[in-house]
Amino acid sequence: MGPLDLINHLLNFAAPAVFVGVFVALLAPWVLGRDRGNTSTVVRAAVNSGVGVVVLAAGLWFFGNDGKMASYLALVVASAASQFWLMQGYR
Repeated sequence: MGPLDLINHLLNFAAPAVFVGVFVALLAPWVLGRDRGNTSTVVRAAVNSGVGVVVLAAGLWFFGNDGKMASYLALVVASAASQFWLMQGYR
C-alpha cells in the first residue's frame, strides 16, 4: 500500500466520526436549548470528532474489522455524551 492509499484509508475511516461530530455540535444548541458551556462550536466539533475517532478505533480493535453497526452506534452515543458534557447539560 502506497502513502496515498494509506491517507485515503485513514481519511475514509475518520470521515463518519468527523461528520457526526460536526453535525452534533451544530444541532445540539437547538435541541438542548440554552448553552451553559463556554466552549465554541468549533471546539465542540473537534472534541466530538476526536471522541468519535477513538470510539471507531476501539470498535476496529474489538471486532477486528471496520464498519460494524455496533461501532457506529457507539460513535453516536459517545458523540452525544461528549456534547452533553461540553454544554454542561447536567446542570
